[in-house]
Amino acid sequence: LLTVFLLQVGHEPLPPTVGRNVLGRKVLYLPGFFTYARHIVEVDGKRGLFRGLTPRLISSTLSTITRGSVKKAFPLEDVEHVSNKDDVKTSLRKVVKETSHEMMMQCVSRVVSHPLHVISMRCMVQFVGREVKYSGVFSAIGRIFKEEGILGFFVGLVPHILGDVIFLWCCNLLAHFINTYAVDDNFSQASVIRSYTKFVMGIAVSMLTYPFLLVGDLMAVNNCGLRAGLPPYAPAFTSWIHCWRYLSAQGQLFRGSSLLFRRAPVPATCFPID
Repeated sequence: LLTVFLLQVGHEPLPPTVGRNVLGRKVLYLPGFFTYARHIVEVDGKRGLFRGLTPRLISSTLSTITRGSVKKAFPLEDVEHVSNKDDVKTSLRKVVKETSHEMMMQCVSRVVSHPLHVISMRCMVQFVGREVKYSGVFSAIGRIFKEEGILGFFVGLVPHILGDVIFLWCCNLLAHFINTYAVDDNFSQASVIRSYTKFVMGIAVSMLTYPFLLVGDLMAVNNCGLRAGLPPYAPAFTSWIHCWRYLSAQGQLFRGSSLLFRRAPVPATCFPID
């Protein structure tokens, strides 16, 4: 968790190395996931890899419990699977109904679990400046409430929710249309292919919605008093749209999405500077 988030933040304490791309040309590569993880162990020990784990686990637990509670409170009636092209309208209505229900569960669970997600992000990013401002869940809750008020627990929430909503609708609708129009019912392996379509679409769409995740995570730590969220490491963003535009202008909307083969920007820089 820590390694991935530090890559998102743009913390590059290790120099790039010279390598070759598929065409045989020399390029600069930034250290990959495992090299970065070894660096963290050297600085912080093995426990350093688990910074922010406790609030992250609590956040995940809250999300799961909330989804279950919402599902029980607002049950979705089972609709028989429709794959015949003569019933496209019925099948599409089913997909829209299921996606709307899933979207409601996801949005509610995101709102409930987001405060702990913010705390987790801030605990992790302290690695950059060797800070101890956020040392525990309860002390972090008190500090955020004192310094930023209730809204401090929900910084970065909007891009996360937008990413979740876009992901759900794109993934479900694309899977539906592919299963309906591209997979023939007469094909012997049609049911097997349909079972994997949504999974494959999920991988593809998650790459497209990654910038929302990145912006949401960066906003969670931006201008919160920690070194990694302040100039010169990062501008003090006024909104998530400001953050998005800044990353877009820098060509870094997908920063941290690759964990192994990470091309260094030209000229290579250790930190993004406004």
